Amino acid sequence: MASLLPLFCLCVAAAHLAGARDATPVEEPTGIAWGLQGRSLHPGQPSPTLEDWEERAVLAEASEWTSWFNVDHPGGDGDFESLAAIRFYYGPARVCQRPLALEARTTDWALPSAVGERVHLNPTRGFWCLNREQPRGRRCSNYHVRFRCPLEVAWGAWGPWGLCSRSCGPGRRLRRRSCPGPAGDACPGRSLEAQKCVRPPCPGCGPDTCKCPDHILLGLVVTPSGQPLSGARVSLRARSGTIATSDAQGTFRVPGFCASNQANVSAQMDGFSVGVAQAQANGTNSTVVTIVLDKLRKPYLVKHPESRVREAGQNVTFCCKASGTPMPKKYSWFHNGTLLDRREHGYGAHLELRGLRPDQAGIYHCKAWNEAGAVRSGAAQLIVLAPGQPACDPRPREHLIKLPDDCSQPGRGPAYLDVGLCPDTRCPSPAGSSPRCGDPGSRCCSVRRLESREIHCSSYILPVKVVAECGCQKCLPPRGLVRGRVVAVDSGKPLRFARILLGQEPIGFTSYQGDFTIEVPPSTERLVVTFVDPSGEFMDTVRVLPFDPRGAGVYHEVKAMRKGAPVMLDASQSNTIPLGDWEEAPLGELVLPPGSFRHADGKPYAGTVEARVTFVDPRDLTSAAAAPSDLRFVDSDGELAPLRTYGMFSVDLRAPGSAEQLHAGPVAVRVAADQIRMAGHMEALKLWSLNPENGLWEEESGFQREGAAAPRVRREERVFLVGNTEIRERRLFNLDVPERRRCFVKVRAYVNDKFSPSEQVEGVVVTLVNLEPAPGFSANPRAWGRFDSVVTGPNGACLPAFCDADRPDAYTAFISATLGGEELEPAPSRPRPLPAAVGVAQPYLDRLGYRRTDHDDPALKRNGFRINLAKPRPGVPSEARGPVYPWRSLRECQEAPVNASHFRFSRVEADKYEYNVVPFREGTPASWTGDLLSWWPNPQEFRACFLKVKIQGPQEYMVRAHNAGGSHPHTRGQLYGLRDARSVRDPERPGISAACVEFKCSGMLFDQRQVDRTLVTVTPQGSCHRVAVNGLLQDYLARHPPPVPSDDQAAFTMLAPLDPLGHNYGIYTVTDQSPRLAKEIAIGRCFDGSSDGFSREMKADAGTAITFQCREPPARPNLFQRLLESPASALGDIRREMGQAAMAQTRATSSFRTDQ
Repeated sequence: MASLLPLFCLCVAAAHLAGARDATPVEEPTGIAWGLQGRSLHPGQPSPTLEDWEERAVLAEASEWTSWFNVDHPGGDGDFESLAAIRFYYGPARVCQRPLALEARTTDWALPSAVGERVHLNPTRGFWCLNREQPRGRRCSNYHVRFRCPLEVAWGAWGPWGLCSRSCGPGRRLRRRSCPGPAGDACPGRSLEAQKCVRPPCPGCGPDTCKCPDHILLGLVVTPSGQPLSGARVSLRARSGTIATSDAQGTFRVPGFCASNQANVSAQMDGFSVGVAQAQANGTNSTVVTIVLDKLRKPYLVKHPESRVREAGQNVTFCCKASGTPMPKKYSWFHNGTLLDRREHGYGAHLELRGLRPDQAGIYHCKAWNEAGAVRSGAAQLIVLAPGQPACDPRPREHLIKLPDDCSQPGRGPAYLDVGLCPDTRCPSPAGSSPRCGDPGSRCCSVRRLESREIHCSSYILPVKVVAECGCQKCLPPRGLVRGRVVAVDSGKPLRFARILLGQEPIGFTSYQGDFTIEVPPSTERLVVTFVDPSGEFMDTVRVLPFDPRGAGVYHEVKAMRKGAPVMLDASQSNTIPLGDWEEAPLGELVLPPGSFRHADGKPYAGTVEARVTFVDPRDLTSAAAAPSDLRFVDSDGELAPLRTYGMFSVDLRAPGSAEQLHAGPVAVRVAADQIRMAGHMEALKLWSLNPENGLWEEESGFQREGAAAPRVRREERVFLVGNTEIRERRLFNLDVPERRRCFVKVRAYVNDKFSPSEQVEGVVVTLVNLEPAPGFSANPRAWGRFDSVVTGPNGACLPAFCDADRPDAYTAFISATLGGEELEPAPSRPRPLPAAVGVAQPYLDRLGYRRTDHDDPALKRNGFRINLAKPRPGVPSEARGPVYPWRSLRECQEAPVNASHFRFSRVEADKYEYNVVPFREGTPASWTGDLLSWWPNPQEFRACFLKVKIQGPQEYMVRAHNAGGSHPHTRGQLYGLRDARSVRDPERPGISAACVEFKCSGMLFDQRQVDRTLVTVTPQGSCHRVAVNGLLQDYLARHPPPVPSDDQAAFTMLAPLDPLGHNYGIYTVTDQSPRLAKEIAIGRCFDGSSDGFSREMKADAGTAITFQCREPPARPNLFQRLLESPASALGDIRREMGQAAMAQTRATSSFRTDQ
């Protein structure tokens, strides 16, 4: 295998392909780029090409290719690219459930027929090549594969309603719709819809049921898990009033109900949705019915309306979809906050506007209702263009890139060049009248034409391509990607093979190293992911992971919390379990009365119970990293609102040695009143449970002070607040208070501590933790109250927080930022914070009390800062433009200009430089331009390659990689780009450092016609010479001609390998849908010197490709000493150096004028 994979993982692929290895060519269809009806391909037979496939059938119109995958290397029996293994290693979301076709090529990009090999493939199983089937003396090549997947398709229109199912009395009628996709179930949702219909009353019966004195109806009311419900009110659908009430066992009896009657019987009770079931005859004079009641759940959005651009006169459709219990059926639509008339627009979950007018532009959102409450969607913007108004300005906007240092004008600092950019905005689709929720013909403003320029540097000419014209073209599909790693919060060890749930749907497992990759589904606003530990030692880890909706990748490190130690309980006795024991008295306790345990089917459980209660104690600051969800709930207005926690707990109840989860209830939750000191919180405290499907907290009960009827307590005993709940399917609970004093904090991230507006970094995960108020302020004895994480975009990020206008120190916060595994560094605060560095104007900066983590102790890490969350005061000009904004000013925060006040982070690893001949903003995938000299040739798949260079020398050295075309006839000798990286010292090896230098990967160029092996030249900038080359790398390059002369001992030159070689060669390759994530992961592996590890501490001796030895140049005497020893020579040197500097400045000035 390409990497050291665990034996368990190997078994997955081996088991899946067991049949494939023994299959004969006749039994399995084989081919390249072949669909489900594939065929055999023999050596010498031409293989179907991509162009052949594009001409095939209707599938090409509704499908697209995935990126390329390579999980196996030839060896043993051959090369095996199992679909099961690909889904395991790359993540299940990377390949659709039912691939239509599969294409395979060698890593040299040749078709199997071109190399004379026989292969097998099946889109539903994968690809395999068997050594025993190849011509004598030949073995299988190394292959990578890709799959053809169907695009999202939409339902057709509903057909007419059918006939009523009954000729008399109540019945139902049906209507159907069809899905035009290649698979009948390709469209989400149901193909059948039912509706009630009422026919004339049946003879001899009343409006609801027949009367039969000797007959009886026997009924049962239960939950979905079988738990009986007492006190449910039973009625007949057509008769008002209650005909029965369920008893303690959930049963009820209705005499006089005819056995032949199949009437609908309904039941309802507080806190549950109405349940309906049809009575069924159980004999000559009895009828039975079982009614299932679901607990009421507030609605939540599964599809939000999306922004659209249209021309006047075109049509537009906004779509909204909510789920909940019961399923929401009432929708309302709003335009700029005003309710739209339902009768005028005839809307439901979809809002269709025809013949658009300019006054219909603006912000749209929907609301969905059910019996439990309402939920509000996100906002969608509609732009209506006037006739003739261009959607995309053909003139590019300014976008400055930094040129190499040796291209700068002497004495003027770094030079920048405007290469232009096209705004990332939408264009109207050509038709503009699709009734579908998606926008398949969507177009975006992007690069239409590039122009070539030349920059004259000190000793060479630097080519560059600049944007000359923008225009509307087909959008690249945005694919939000989240990668990360799950580790134990107490030990840092990876959570291996944990099951991953997206909402309630399983999508895969973490790897042996705890890594995971998730492709964000379209229209997602909250990515709710649950990690379930297979060993049962860790509580279910529920996270709401921030992501970049524009398609850039984001990296997260997820902390899993170990379950509490098991406690044995006697089910026949009253049991009390403390909640929290962190250096203080418990915050409360869980009281389980005798006889409160039950099986999942509702039957009582007697015996010993193994209980594991895990408490997330906010009095421990480190526990914030492992807290579940993001502490949000849906308020009465249907909007997401924040909670302030007093603690969270998870409950695991089992019979000893059993995997069955036991239920319990009613259970009392008692909270110590002396732990709640903030005004109003004692009355507002509630008990919540977590809905793992949407990551939102839902109210279970309120709290009441223990009444006078309770036994009188002594003065020194604690007073408790008591709430009640039942432990059923949900196991995560929260003691929270809704908080209404809220603000937003503006944060930006930069490439370096120069904080240049044109060098902002996108995709940085910024986290804000609300801390305890300052000492002496009357507040709760806790360390943190809530936390939030957001991802920076092109205009920074706005983080929600609690704030106070009267007391600046009433609320404080700790803010940190990470990019991949790298911690970013905020502006300094010693000896006092400077407004120009922090980014906040005075006197607001003093009121916020900005302090970096090393303010009091320079030895501490500089990975965050604390501030007072002082709400801006109306009428104070210095506080009107950030960095703290009122809660209702979110849009003002999001759209704030870069010169408005904000807090700043910068990358610590700033000692590197990247230059691309064809400009590309890695945080904005839509900025990709198709060109033979593009560094990234494929906008759907980004392959990052790094070379590890070891340096023996007394200091750190800058290492440059010069990347040019090597074997492609159209790019040979032409520059792709430059990469500079400073070496990092090995903390355990004095005098040794290493650099991880990026180079352009070899492979197909953007036209997908021919590969290019990049000509890479690596040169340390100093007095260095090459002393060693990795033996395996040297042997590989010798076996894959043409070799490159490498006589210059001050550099290393190679034609980059096509294969992803791995750490044994000193090469680190990662392929991902996000260029930034691919690079961050590859750098982490390079630092660690392994193919599957991750480190930010350089291990210079592990996994190196080249070794250089560098020495310091001899010290030159200073000018004063030279004047004393040899005045004439010193003055001559001064005149000569001044003349050279003047000539260089003249050349540079004329060069820049020419370029302008």
